[in-house]
Amino acid sequence: MCCFLTVLVFLGPRLAILVWWLMDSVRWQLAFSNFIWAFLGFIFLPWTTLMWVAVFPGGIIGFDWLLLGLALLVDIGSYTGGGYGNKDRLRTS
Repeated sequence: MCCFLTVLVFLGPRLAILVWWLMDSVRWQLAFSNFIWAFLGFIFLPWTTLMWVAVFPGGIIGFDWLLLGLALLVDIGSYTGGGYGNKDRLRTS
């Protein structure tokens, strides 16, 4: 079950990015000045990339910064959560 949840965390936002890009590529072109930023977001910060594309067309003001910050925390948590959850598995001599 743990591996299944890990796969969903890592593939979930990336699959959403792929589907959204295929359905509305113009929005992605507006949100990112070039392809490399979107690709780096896809690889390293998928939740933040999704939120950036969601809030960008109207301009990023006020509450949008909070949403971007929360997405960044989710990205960081997805990378660090496994280490914290498995800290009891480490064998100490």
